[in-house]
Amino acid sequence: MDIKTSAQEGALTKKLLPIILATAIFMQMLDSTILNTSLPAIAKELNESPLNMQNAIIGYVLTLALFMPVSGFLSDKFGTKNVFIFALILFSVGSLFCSLSHNLNQLVMARVIQGVGGSLMTPVGKLALIKTFPKNELLKAMNYAIIPALIGPVLGPLVGGYMVDYLSWHWIFLINIPMGIVGIILSLKYMPNYRSNIIDFDLKGFLIFAAASLLLSVALEMFGNTAHTTPVLLVLLLGFLMLYFYYRHATKDSNPIFPLNLFKVRTFRVGIAGNLATRLGISSVPLLLPMMIQIAFDKSAVTSGWLIAPMAVTAMFGKSAVIKILNTFGYKRTLMANTFMIGVLICCMAIPSIHSSIYWYMPIIAVLGFFNSIQFTAMNSISIADLRQYHTSSGNSLVSVNQQLAIGFGIAFGLIVLKIFQGDVKLIHNEIHNAFRYTFLVIGGLTILSGFVFRRLHFKDGENMRPAG
Repeated sequence: MDIKTSAQEGALTKKLLPIILATAIFMQMLDSTILNTSLPAIAKELNESPLNMQNAIIGYVLTLALFMPVSGFLSDKFGTKNVFIFALILFSVGSLFCSLSHNLNQLVMARVIQGVGGSLMTPVGKLALIKTFPKNELLKAMNYAIIPALIGPVLGPLVGGYMVDYLSWHWIFLINIPMGIVGIILSLKYMPNYRSNIIDFDLKGFLIFAAASLLLSVALEMFGNTAHTTPVLLVLLLGFLMLYFYYRHATKDSNPIFPLNLFKVRTFRVGIAGNLATRLGISSVPLLLPMMIQIAFDKSAVTSGWLIAPMAVTAMFGKSAVIKILNTFGYKRTLMANTFMIGVLICCMAIPSIHSSIYWYMPIIAVLGFFNSIQFTAMNSISIADLRQYHTSSGNSLVSVNQQLAIGFGIAFGLIVLKIFQGDVKLIHNEIHNAFRYTFLVIGGLTILSGFVFRRLHFKDGENMRPAG
């Protein structure tokens, strides 16, 4: 009877764990997409330029990247269930503080609190998923977890647009709280509490790596706001120097926070590099497009929300098709062709002129959502495809850190390029819409080039991720 009960509980956990992870991802996706479409309205009320509001986004993304390395250690020491529930509480409290903010500095600080919660929430939920499912079931489970979460980007632009236009931007953060409560209730009952007997936190390595991440991110931020390049280059150099110090530290430490032998796994190495390169171009699009529609075309937040929504709808179809596509063409061909298509679609956003209908963007956005969905699932799953069990926590943490740093770098890079073109009045003929068009061409071209990273994959890579039968 006990064995039967245990089997039933295990089956129920397997059924509900992807839903619990989906709740966490849903909250984060909804929060970020709402903020993207609401940024111009928030900027207006806080008496800030929309182009200077990136601190509210980059501050959050940077906090995620800084604290994600701790997620594996905290899970091993305190258990996945306990850390996940704590993260949900922290994210919800941060959301409350965001809604109560009266200036940009308060909003950035509240976003940092959200970021600490988010830095634990998704990686710990994903780690529990990886430890619960065998590899031939993992891709299906991860995919199932992400499909419900894609509702967030559908609702985000629309809900954010209507709230900003008809209520107040403060409400866009309050809707996280009831979702956080649902996640906590489900986690209390069904989240497994995995721990590890071997616990040795590499504090020195964490501090060095965090310093490197911080310096590199600050340097990118300064590129867009500083007239003199010498201090920026100095900060950038210090960032790379800290990365070198981490490398030296990791070669000597018996249990570094990110073991260097992770990079001996070729699929992990290519997955990390591909994630960083492709997201550098892709990440700024969900921010730049709503901003362009509201600033250049002078449309409402609701209108920009309706234009962005198709991206998330077609992303659901992408998630439904990705397993079949990967099984048919393999990871190498899928990622190379898919990255090229994404780059071309981003370049296509430069085609409509200021006199064109804004609805020309809808089919481009819809198709882009489909290919983005395939891209992210394929990159994330190939990164962990060949990791050994003892590398699961550190490898999963590094994939998450790399992803968030890439998003932060991508947003900063897109805004830097936009500001450069905006400052060249002769090139853009004093028309800000042209600055957006040239920016899309630059980041689209960069995305096309990033696809060559995946040439390092072999045609049979990822076959162990195929579903059984």
